[in-house]
Amino acid sequence: MVRLAILISGHGSNLQAIIDACEGGQLPGIEIAIVVSNRREAYGLVRAQNHGLPTLYFPLKRYRDRGQPRSAYDADLARLLLAMDVDWVVQAGWMHILSNAFLSHFPNRVLNLHPALPGQFPGVGAIARAYEAAVRGDIDHTGVMVHLVPDEGVDVGPVVLQEVVPIHAGESLEELEARDPRLQLLQALAG
Repeated sequence: MVRLAILISGHGSNLQAIIDACEGGQLPGIEIAIVVSNRREAYGLVRAQNHGLPTLYFPLKRYRDRGQPRSAYDADLARLLLAMDVDWVVQAGWMHILSNAFLSHFPNRVLNLHPALPGQFPGVGAIARAYEAAVRGDIDHTGVMVHLVPDEGVDVGPVVLQEVVPIHAGESLEELEARDPRLQLLQALAG
């Protein structure tokens, strides 16, 4: 069994898709070992708990309040996950850039799900920025990708899979968000 740690910061829609795929047999041989959130109020923690998955609230604020560097937080998070025999780490809406103090413990075993094509709309709000560009007439499609996270760069790691997502005329931002195929990319990766 391949054991995943899923890192989240918010609503957990990508997490839910992974949970559903694991429970539905679309990701055979993969189990979610733990769901970690850096935000106490992240609804993704509720999603995980509703499926009996272990969860951990692991806030950066505690480290900042003690004057500790970001690298101490990342190193401690890595140690916790290693102690749980985690094989891969999946950033599914994790709103922190992982430092090398974390990444060095999981070389070429950290994946990020990002709702844009390589080189387009890195960082937060990618779908909304793509939608705005389409409304202006600058683009007629966006995309999604799964990429490795080898270093501290933002959405620039080697692409594992990607898929173009057309933006339809007259479509709302909510409709575009609902067609996000990151789950299909994960399924292809597992297959």
